[in-house]
Amino acid sequence: MIFENIKLAMFSIRANKMRSFLTMLGMIIGISSVIAIVSLGDTMRSVVAGEYENFGSGLVVAYIDSPDGYYSMEQMFTKDDADQLMDAMDGKVTCVGFRSSTRADVKAGRKKEMVTLNGLAENPTVIKNPKIVYGRMLNNKDIIGKKKFVVLDKTTAANLFGQENVVGKSLKTTINNQAEELLIIGVFENTDSALMKLMQGGSFANAYIPESILVSPDEGQWGLSFWMSQDYDMTQLQNEIRAYIARMKNQPIENVTCYSAKEEMKSVDGVLSSLSAVVGAIAAISLVVGGIGIMNIMLVSVTERTREIGIRKALGARTKDIMIQFLIEAAAISAAGGIIGTILGISIVAIGGMIVGVGVVVKPTVVLIAVVFSAVVGLGFGLYPANKAAKKDPVEALRYE
Repeated sequence: MIFENIKLAMFSIRANKMRSFLTMLGMIIGISSVIAIVSLGDTMRSVVAGEYENFGSGLVVAYIDSPDGYYSMEQMFTKDDADQLMDAMDGKVTCVGFRSSTRADVKAGRKKEMVTLNGLAENPTVIKNPKIVYGRMLNNKDIIGKKKFVVLDKTTAANLFGQENVVGKSLKTTINNQAEELLIIGVFENTDSALMKLMQGGSFANAYIPESILVSPDEGQWGLSFWMSQDYDMTQLQNEIRAYIARMKNQPIENVTCYSAKEEMKSVDGVLSSLSAVVGAIAAISLVVGGIGIMNIMLVSVTERTREIGIRKALGARTKDIMIQFLIEAAAISAAGGIIGTILGISIVAIGGMIVGVGVVVKPTVVLIAVVFSAVVGLGFGLYPANKAAKKDPVEALRYE
């Protein structure tokens, strides 16, 4: 009997193709919206997590709080402070620097480009390890010796010189109000994601120079960046750094703030997760609207097929059979909308990921929950019309014109 009801339901849907499709449309939009929005949120969380890994999972930033926003020299850090802290940590820290950078025009002949010059401290590849395609990366000797070297990205190299391999050529720029000539010792390929490029200035190109030529030894900086060894407990090291800075700078320990990239990542991840859940829940409201559309069309269908219901009952169909028939029809419309919506939602996310060059994250659990929820909504809103059809009096139904 169940197969007969399925055949009747499919026949009714095929007989009213346009009406059935328009009824499914609410479910299609609802399912695709939920899957696309939640997957977009998961993708953003994955991208952000990846970018924090690029910064270095062992990155810690320390600074001294200034309630009035004014930093005295005693509250700022110099190169000597960085060296002292590096020695004091006794191998627990692999790199200490200021993560300083500046935007400047670089010139090659008559051509000019705006470039972000990023300063790298000792052990530079701990901070940034780009894909070198020509020449080499900066090393400790370059930084300690304050060499006026630069590692340039290949796109900027091509724009300035008309070719990518420009190792040995020079650039002119201004650093700290001083005219400088930098020797190109390496060319790298920028493999950062679209999000990372946006965080680094969008359309601005990037280059790497020794931090020692970007920051003068006596110049104070508001904070220090540490790259921790993975062999040590992060929380314990942060407490050691806070205590040492408090003693070194003669500050109360509660004035010293120390936070890690992992802590910041968890905070950002929590915000993105909550935002994704809220927006996904709002999008799920459209599923309810789609369910109302199913109930509406099923009520119309019951009215149109009153005589058919009467004939079936007169031929021996039970109340349960009539109810199952209309429930199957509602479920079929809902399921078809769910399948189409799932395909559409995944396609939207995949196409968006391809456009921006980001690997998308579509969790099977999200798809499963969305489809199951749509089926429940379809059955729930199909229950009342099905019950109404099942309770029709066969004599009155046969009289219906």
